[in-house]
Amino acid sequence: MESLFSIFATAILPILVVGAVGFVLGRAKDIDTDPLNTVVVYILAPALVFHSLATTTLAESTLVQVAGAVTVYHLVMIVVAEGVGRAFSERDPLLSALVLVSAFPNSGNYGVPVSNFAFGETGRATAVLFLSVQGVLIYTVGVYIASRGGGASGLAGLKEVFRIPLVYAVIAALLARGLGIVPPADATSMATLKLVGDASIPVMLIILGIQLARTDVGATLRTVGVVTTLKMIVAPVIGVGVALVVGFSDPAVAKTFVLESAMPAAVTPLILVAEFAEGKVAGVPVAEFVSTAVFVTTLVSIPILTAVIAILESGLLF
Repeated sequence: MESLFSIFATAILPILVVGAVGFVLGRAKDIDTDPLNTVVVYILAPALVFHSLATTTLAESTLVQVAGAVTVYHLVMIVVAEGVGRAFSERDPLLSALVLVSAFPNSGNYGVPVSNFAFGETGRATAVLFLSVQGVLIYTVGVYIASRGGGASGLAGLKEVFRIPLVYAVIAALLARGLGIVPPADATSMATLKLVGDASIPVMLIILGIQLARTDVGATLRTVGVVTTLKMIVAPVIGVGVALVVGFSDPAVAKTFVLESAMPAAVTPLILVAEFAEGKVAGVPVAEFVSTAVFVTTLVSIPILTAVIAILESGLLF
């Protein structure tokens, strides 16, 4: 029990505290989050992913394995969420929001610290790689889905993808690694990138808190049941299946991959919906639906992640 309490105190409680700060600020002040959304999308997130990908210490073969597994996991979740949404006769913008929230876990500000605590340095490195690959997917496929929810489709939605600098940040990081020109971690340039990238985590949480402060949770609560089931029950099962099929050579990497897939809904879909989508769900803006989904899945994740970590540490799966 003591270790479970430590997981909560070191990985979950800080997230709740920062989000609560944003919530209080949103209650006290009329804050326009649009400029903050733009800063995250165009500056902070690219810096975070470039630094993480450029400095990871995982072996090249493991990088390829994890990258492939993360891609497959997200594509399967997108197909499953889209299928479930259409089975329930959902239409945009709710359908796009449902897919975004179900398919993309909070692998960064939640997943990295939890993975680090549960599985040490290997867990942290794997979580950062998961975050990096997910970053590419969410700012390409995710932007397209969010744009579709705002009324764009086909090439009109696809054009939004090429406006996002994170894609180019990943390409630059891979080129730098391939050419062997990544500066030392203690170099001024890398220290600056780390400082800027690390800022994205609290800023995203503050944005979430502000959005929750003006969210009519009661109006949207009944609409997030399907999302919560997909994200917190179906997603971990799919994560286990993908990990078993890939066959990671390092059990710690496999366990971390599954743990990351079991994380609650990411904050980033909220950023994307606010930036690219529009419309209402249950009479409230679609961004409020996403905020409620993030809020509910985060609360539900506390006991679920505790159980997932216990199962993974038992060695029954890997």
